[in-house]
This record gives sequence, structure tokens and C-alpha cells, in this order.
Amino acid sequence: MLTLGVNIDHIATIRQARRTVEPNPVAAAILAELGGANGITTHLREDRRHIQEMDVRLLRKTVRTHLNLEMAPTDEMIVIALDIKPDYVTLVPEKREEVTTEGGLDIVRNYYRLKEIVAHLQSADIPVSLFIDAQENQIQASADIKAQFIELHTGKYADAPNARIRERELEFLRQGCEQALDLGLRINAGHGLTYWNIYPITCLPGIEELNIGHTIVSRAVLVGMERAVREMKLAMRGEF
Repeated sequence: MLTLGVNIDHIATIRQARRTVEPNPVAAAILAELGGANGITTHLREDRRHIQEMDVRLLRKTVRTHLNLEMAPTDEMIVIALDIKPDYVTLVPEKREEVTTEGGLDIVRNYYRLKEIVAHLQSADIPVSLFIDAQENQIQASADIKAQFIELHTGKYADAPNARIRERELEFLRQGCEQALDLGLRINAGHGLTYWNIYPITCLPGIEELNIGHTIVSRAVLVGMERAVREMKLAMRGEF
């Protein structure tokens, strides 16, 4: 069954805009679960622009589904992950100047370092997912370093300027899913997905979970978190 991981980072973005205590990302996670979220995703960035370390620690104690910690493959984040022990970690690239994650990890170029990190985390019973573009060499390298999951970057599909390019990007994702399945990798996907473009992604082979944040938080501002999550579950079934 395809599941939904709700990324609550932008609840914290609103809070940090005023450096205050509200809205509370932990409360948002509880409401997301009540609305049907199958997991909670959060990205602890090096610059702490939204989620703070205390948020992750509180989420670890309160999330009742599963907690996916997105993080850059840095020594600082590895120490935090080993201490907090999320249900799994998604390694993502990170640049201070970017507004949001701009692409997938380059597993090929950083092969030995990432292999070491994956082994370290997974030896501590923290499964690792690698956020990558749907490129043959990156998928193969992900399997070679023995990550349990990949998360396919759907940003190029989501941002496609016309239907022809969107279909081309969807086909790249389909081929990536087929390759990953052949290699024994488990597959998640996410980035840029909305209520209006998600359904074709749900039809791709082998995807287990979609991680979605901005569009759900944006809708939640208007209709509430529980309803926003319920409506995303409808959209995943093509019923929104």
C-alpha cells in the first residue's frame, strides 16, 4: 500500500519568521497523524532555518507512525541521528544559499564517503534512504553502497513547463523505479508534489511512500492540517 509521509518543516518556517513558539511542529505532526499521515518527515538543516534539534527530539517522543529524519551527510548530523534514532534517515544534499533542495545526492562522486555513512547508520539499526535523481548510475551506486531505500527526486516532473516535458520526466522516473526494483532497493519519492500533480506518481511501480510538505502546509493554513492531509490522501487515489 502506498503511504504518505507529511513533511512539517514549513510549520517551523512560520514559527521562525518571528522567532517565537508558534505554530508548534509537534502539534502539527499530531494533527497530521490524526488526518491519516502514515509517517512524519522533517529536515534538520545545518543552518537551522526551520526545524530545530529540540523539535526532532520532541517528535521522536511523540510521533506514533514513523519519523523520517532528512539530513545532510555531515559528521554533526550523523552524531545527532545516532543519538535520536529516528525510524529512518534520508540523506539529502544541502547548500546554504538554496531556497529548497535543488537536486539529488551525487552518490557516484561521493561513493566511499556515503558508503561509510550508510554502513555506520545501518549498523546502528537506522535504515538509510538516499535522495537521488532517477539516473541509472546513481541508482546503481545506491544499491552498491547497500542503502535500503532510495527516494526519487520528483522536482523536475513537478516543475515541468509543459505536458510533453512532464511526460518525459515521468518516464525517467518509471524507468528508475524499474531499475531500483531489479536491484532490490525500496523506493520512496518526493519533492514539488502537489494535490494536482501527484496522481501519476502514485501509479509508478514499486513506490512505497511519498514525502510531501509544502503543498500540505500551504493548504493547512487555510483549511487545517487534518483536512489538508485527508485531502492529500484523496488526491493520491485520484479522487481530489
